[in-house]
Amino acid sequence: MNFVKLLPLAAFTLVAGAAFAQSDSANDGDDKKGFLTGSFETNTIYYVADDAVPNYNVPNDRFGSNNYLKVDYVREKFTAGVQLESYLPVLYGYPTDFSGTKLTNIYASWVDESFSVTAGSFYDQFGSGLLFRTWEDRALGLNNALMGARFTYNFKNYLAVKAIWGTPRLGMEYDTGVQYRGLDLSLNISEMYGAKNSTLLLEGSVLNHYEKLSQALMGEDMSPNATGYSGRINYEVGGFMAKFEYVDNGINYYSNTDPNIEGAFVGRHGNAQLVELGYSNNGLGIFLSGRRLEWMYSWGTRNSTSTTNVFNYIPAMTLQYTYLLTNLHPYTPMGGDNGLGVPGELGGQADIYYNVKRGTWLGGRRGLKLHANFSTYYGLQGNGSVFKTRHMLFRDFSADIEKQWTRDFKMNLLYSMQERNTTYGTSDKTELAHIIVGDFLYKFTPSFSLRLELQYLTSKEGEKDWMAGLLEASFAPKWSIFVSDMYNNGSTKLHYYSAGVSYAHSRTRLQLSYGRNREGYVCSGGVCRIQPAYTGANFAMTISF
Repeated sequence: MNFVKLLPLAAFTLVAGAAFAQSDSANDGDDKKGFLTGSFETNTIYYVADDAVPNYNVPNDRFGSNNYLKVDYVREKFTAGVQLESYLPVLYGYPTDFSGTKLTNIYASWVDESFSVTAGSFYDQFGSGLLFRTWEDRALGLNNALMGARFTYNFKNYLAVKAIWGTPRLGMEYDTGVQYRGLDLSLNISEMYGAKNSTLLLEGSVLNHYEKLSQALMGEDMSPNATGYSGRINYEVGGFMAKFEYVDNGINYYSNTDPNIEGAFVGRHGNAQLVELGYSNNGLGIFLSGRRLEWMYSWGTRNSTSTTNVFNYIPAMTLQYTYLLTNLHPYTPMGGDNGLGVPGELGGQADIYYNVKRGTWLGGRRGLKLHANFSTYYGLQGNGSVFKTRHMLFRDFSADIEKQWTRDFKMNLLYSMQERNTTYGTSDKTELAHIIVGDFLYKFTPSFSLRLELQYLTSKEGEKDWMAGLLEASFAPKWSIFVSDMYNNGSTKLHYYSAGVSYAHSRTRLQLSYGRNREGYVCSGGVCRIQPAYTGANFAMTISF
């Protein structure tokens, strides 16, 4: 039995030992007693046939159910935990890598004032995550934890060191044929020289990705190792901040779609550059960001492009909307797609906030919040092109106003102009849409309120015009009821309706809903997945303890 297989057993032993230790310390002071925390989450859908929905075939098994049980034990500096997952089966549209029931995550860690040690499953990232990130996002169906060991050390707040080693989780299993080994350093220059009013950090990372090659892949003249690195500078003074990051992702292999190149795979040298600038003072906030990506997708295994197989973080650096129509066609970054001839992207965004003070002629009695955002991205001209771009991929301009008119009435108004490339940058064909949103909240009593959303999208291309509305009644602090409808009055003339009720008490929340869902994107933190269309009833429950 190798070390990797011993890790879960060792972590489980620590959890059990800690639980018994809790009873042994019953007579100790309260500060030395351990305690358990945890959560249970279920998301279950019953699918029904609906011939009106395009591209929808009801699953043979009408049920889909994703379930998660997480339990952690904490005692002073020691923490241990497990996570049990059950897919009965996995929800329609989620990666099929998730199936069955299994204890997927198990860990134990010790955290002291200057160092920490973790054995078992863990999540981490280097810098912004462009080089390396592991995380769990249940909405996206993403969990790429490492099973291994992590060590951190902080020397007088001058130097922070982090070392990781582990095998990646791919679906329900940990692939022992793949290993990640990395080192991350952060040097606090301001702390070393006693600077009180500013912060200067110099940071760097190196990451080695090893994959044991099959006989078929060995014939492709591949290297089992790919080594990348990143360098970062973070500076803050007063209300100003600046961040710079350069990433060399090493050689990663993609499926070969070029007839002029032999072999099933082709090696591409990935790299990225990220710049972030910000200023915040006296109610004004200005944030600028620019990013360039070239062949930056990092796959754990070379023969899979599942969302569960990605081990770096490439979010869309655009405004993240929550309204139905503004999120119909969110931007998905171009990190190097196969067969399109577009190896990456170049672009950025500007975000401006301003809080108008109370008592001014514009702010009135309760003030006013103004916000504007602009983002645009272009596809790179070709491999190795530094700043040469070809066609626009995405552009968005938005402005919104938030106003509290009275103690009981609040209003948000938003306008967005979105232009997207429908060919992923292979041509200059774009579709332009104008979106208007009104969001109104009125509190009738301290416990009862109504929220109304009215939205309209107009476009001369694609599916043409859309309209949407949502009415939500809240009976604080326990009950909430909503109804919504999104209607395409352009080409399909189809309603996408939904209604539901939720109940919350203490640490438990229940929600039951029914509706027709359009094919589209589900996004979280700037990362999106495609969700096929479906109609059905959904039951969701979250319990924490």
